[in-house]
Amino acid sequence: MFHVNCNCLLTVLDIEFYSQAPSACSINDPSMPAKFMHFCALIRVHTHTHTVVRAMLKIKATHTVKPAEVTPTNLMCLSDIDQFRPLTHAPTVYFYRNPGHFTSNINILKDSLSKALVAFYPLAGRLRWIARNRLEIDCNPLGAELLEAESESRIDDFGDFCPTPEIKALTPPIDYTTPIHELPLLLVQVTKFKCGGICVGLAISHVIVDGRSALLFVTEWAKIARGENSDSASPFLDRSILLAQEPARPPKFDHPEFNPPPLLIGHSSHLEEQKKKFVVAMLKLTKEQITKLRDKANEGRANNFYSRYEAVTGHLWRCASKAREHANEQLTAQVIVVDVRNRVEPPIPQSFFGNAITRINATTTAGELVSRPLSYASSKIREAIESVTAEYVMSSLDFVRSQEELSRYRTFHTVGCAAEAAVYFHNPNMQVTSWGGLNLYGADFGWGKELYMGPAAIGTDGKAYFFPAHEEDGSFNVILGLQVAHIDAFKKLFYQDV
Repeated sequence: MFHVNCNCLLTVLDIEFYSQAPSACSINDPSMPAKFMHFCALIRVHTHTHTVVRAMLKIKATHTVKPAEVTPTNLMCLSDIDQFRPLTHAPTVYFYRNPGHFTSNINILKDSLSKALVAFYPLAGRLRWIARNRLEIDCNPLGAELLEAESESRIDDFGDFCPTPEIKALTPPIDYTTPIHELPLLLVQVTKFKCGGICVGLAISHVIVDGRSALLFVTEWAKIARGENSDSASPFLDRSILLAQEPARPPKFDHPEFNPPPLLIGHSSHLEEQKKKFVVAMLKLTKEQITKLRDKANEGRANNFYSRYEAVTGHLWRCASKAREHANEQLTAQVIVVDVRNRVEPPIPQSFFGNAITRINATTTAGELVSRPLSYASSKIREAIESVTAEYVMSSLDFVRSQEELSRYRTFHTVGCAAEAAVYFHNPNMQVTSWGGLNLYGADFGWGKELYMGPAAIGTDGKAYFFPAHEEDGSFNVILGLQVAHIDAFKKLFYQDV
């Protein structure tokens, strides 16, 4: 038995959770760009880390799950938004207390996944490199991977499900030194615990879908598993709606979000900060505390009130800057992820299956951020979000299309590697990703709703998630990574400043 400590010490390059050392990187593979191989080398350096964690569970079987029917075999272009998404998989976990007979559940999951892959057939294919360091989807029936695992642990051993290495070990191990055209886009690990409960751990390619699209897939998969007919439209698979126009044209706006965010004063690189130990912590905000933060952010405003996200994210940003003891003149950025489905013309269907998000930065000095009221931080976040108009989105697509080399815009931040990339969340910056508007809960595969659902990993200092608590009582979870030197001060400020 183990006991989870949410203040688990990690370094960015230590966030490696594979059960065995990856095979040697395919250096001679001409389809693998040099920067991708560089990331592989960074990962391979630390492949021994957390093997002990995975040794606490046993992989009993591995299944390849292919679509239940013949599906299109074609090459599918990726949108210009897809092209700069992280080259890793997003890991999430679903815990179930008493799901019944394990073997029957495995068969249900395999059968329903096979059926779900008919409509969502791009997930059964593979990525492949093409000209100008771009990627496309090779739609083929190679299928998803489903692993059966057993653990001596009990669900209660995981405490509040803070994403520690023990939690990440419940998602499928992925060897990123494998050539990209061989990596499954969807992997599932079903782990049975000593208490009879299970965890369904998912890893789905960041390049293929954003969070809203991933949840669309999980929802439809669960319906099939329950034997229900889908009452939703088929997934909208046409990614050309987020391609830059032809012929190519220069971007209409400057796009600072594609430039590296601020460095600490006196530093020429973020690598020193990247190497520092950080802590993953889960904090709770009650409905009443969130209301207090919104009221605080909106003091003196008669209309156009700041949202829950703008208030809470502003609060997190201010607390982080205070805890990090930034100099007044230190520039700091809050990296914001914006859903563009309703920001382009015409709007993108809600059934769109792909990436329909973009990144924007709110930037100010630490002195302004911490000396002025919460409303100032919220105003900077509002200003950044409102800049993402339909025209701005199309300009960002033109910007991506104009770039000959995209490696600097791609990261491995899920596993902690962001070396030389244009975006990183380390000190003095942050990214708070909100899942507040997503239909997170209700993934019932036939044995009831989940006990908990959430992210399985925080790969870097400065990265945070903000999402409704499973109790659905108006409270929210905040999961974040912050350096060991800063976490205690942050926790104190987090509640003291509400």
